[in-house]
Amino acid sequence: MRQKDASVTAEAERLRRDIEEHDRRYYVLDDPAVTDAEYDRLLRRLESLEEAHPALQSPDSPTRRVGGQAQSTFSPIPHSRPMLSLENVLTEEEFGEWWDRVHKTLPDAEAAVEPKMDGTSLSLVYEGGALVRAATRGDGNVGEDVTANARTIRSIPLRLKLPPRFPADRFECRGEVYMHRRDFEELNRKALAKGSRTFANPRNAAAGSLRQKDASVTAGRPLRFTVHSAGELPKSLGIRTHEGFIRLCRDLGLPIAHFPLTVCARKEEAVAAWKKWREERPGLPYEIDGIVVKVNSLSGQNALGRTSKSPRWAVAFKFDARQAETVIRSVEFSVGRTGAVTPVAKVDPVSCGGVTIASVSLHNFDEVRRLGVGISDTVLIERAGDVIPKVVRVTRRGENPGEISPPAECPSCGGEVFRGALEKEPEVAYRCGNPFCPAQLERRLLHFAGRSGLDIEGLGEAAAAELARKGRVGDFADLYALKKEDLLDLELFADKKAENLLEEIRRSRTRPLSKLLVAFGIRHVGDRAARALADAYGSLDRLMEAGRDELLKIPELGPVIAESVMKFFSNPSNRAVIERLRKAGLNFTEEKRRAAPSPISGLRVAFTGELEWLPRSQLQELVRRLGGDPTDSVSKKTGLLVAGKNPGSKLEKAKKAGVRVVTEEEFRKLIGKGS
Repeated sequence: MRQKDASVTAEAERLRRDIEEHDRRYYVLDDPAVTDAEYDRLLRRLESLEEAHPALQSPDSPTRRVGGQAQSTFSPIPHSRPMLSLENVLTEEEFGEWWDRVHKTLPDAEAAVEPKMDGTSLSLVYEGGALVRAATRGDGNVGEDVTANARTIRSIPLRLKLPPRFPADRFECRGEVYMHRRDFEELNRKALAKGSRTFANPRNAAAGSLRQKDASVTAGRPLRFTVHSAGELPKSLGIRTHEGFIRLCRDLGLPIAHFPLTVCARKEEAVAAWKKWREERPGLPYEIDGIVVKVNSLSGQNALGRTSKSPRWAVAFKFDARQAETVIRSVEFSVGRTGAVTPVAKVDPVSCGGVTIASVSLHNFDEVRRLGVGISDTVLIERAGDVIPKVVRVTRRGENPGEISPPAECPSCGGEVFRGALEKEPEVAYRCGNPFCPAQLERRLLHFAGRSGLDIEGLGEAAAAELARKGRVGDFADLYALKKEDLLDLELFADKKAENLLEEIRRSRTRPLSKLLVAFGIRHVGDRAARALADAYGSLDRLMEAGRDELLKIPELGPVIAESVMKFFSNPSNRAVIERLRKAGLNFTEEKRRAAPSPISGLRVAFTGELEWLPRSQLQELVRRLGGDPTDSVSKKTGLLVAGKNPGSKLEKAKKAGVRVVTEEEFRKLIGKGS
């Protein structure tokens, strides 16, 4: 028993040391060594040990404080009220337990729900309407004075829009500094061009940018700010709810990323809001990692109080974990349509982001060496963009880990594998040099028949694999020479299934030129470039004769795409296949679009305010389908601003720039979707 107690004590001490080091790297050095999910696992394990063994609890445990300390290069500033971190819940069951605890004390409590922005915390203090102080969270009790840096963030007003008789007392709001994804990508692109270090993610970029010693560096970073909670407020304001506080901040000119808030009276409503934000998350311009649920009544918040670490009246309801630990058991090799050989790790099945993962791409062998990964290693994986699983890092070495090396021969055709480049570009890929490799042909067929290509229903992975490996199809044109008996000889096809596929292949002949260009798989030519090429030339014959200078006149094309298009059409093998497709009766032209396919064709369309008809991401997609160009900002080039309830500053900008402004209902009527 004593041996077990000693083991538990040793584990708790190790966890404390690890967590404190991670806190230091995150809060002080701005150089975190672990992800949020890893950190949460360590903290939750320590919490469970201390709960099970009360003797292990101590006042200086990481579970009793927020973490971090003020950097000596910035002046320390005590917070008037602690800036606490939130308790995390990861499942509906855990959220239900929190909700029930709150309503045991406050049976009629309503809750305000808002998305949890993934940035870095900041406190703003105004006196007499003027910004006088900005401070980081620090250790929760003492932050760092970053006023000079905060003043460079354009979304932070230097002076509030005070109404008459507004109290001149100290007014403190707290919020999040963050970056839009596209701003973050542009920041990293510029850093790469200069040979500078890039940031791992938008949150790290925001935290590092806010704490620059030179405020001019901060000024050059695309930071944004949004208010999420109250600090010290004048008592005479009479604010009774969190919702009321957020509305006041908005009226004072402070930025609010999402308004109005969702206010829930029932637990099921809050869970529904969590699911809604989880669904809309991929379409947002910035990162969120869950929702924050707060008791709406400020007096109710005071009644519930707080622990030493977090408020009892609020919780962070996190989305499903995007990361998980697993063990690499073996490695297989897949061959893509360009011949690139990709190592694919077979791992112990693990749930990640709501999906069970059993295979993880290692991308290429340079990445394998960078990660230092081997068979039997325990690795942290994540779903990049919640879609493609990848290895983040090795977390624990296996015993005698097996080396992962490039294969000497193609796993599909047995041909020679070489390290090579395409189109004079430096490559890290190992490739199969056999142009008739069944695996390459299989991937090319899948791309040709995919939705963005000629959309041939029934030509999926199994069908493409059997057609390629049994020699029924050697290139795209062979598809159009297939007969029913060719398919019935294969295991996959019965009578009806063969007829359906042949009918789909026949229908695909009439697809527009833009779809055919995507189907060809020309390097760097996706949907947008294909549409631009088809619109510009109208026919495949004209396009095949286009020169570099002519191609570069198309706004959507750059030199890389132009060179790729010319290379593809100058290849004799590709020309031969194209001639056989012509004889098979494929459409080589693009139907001319009507001059005005919709009233918003060619217009830049922006949105502002509270929109009731559809979520903003869906409205922007609708604009694209109707030929318009959705934009997040307003300028003289904007053609239309759709203003919902409580519009923001875009409305004034639009009026000054002479931009046409319509209501949401007028917009619906304009595009023929009115009630």
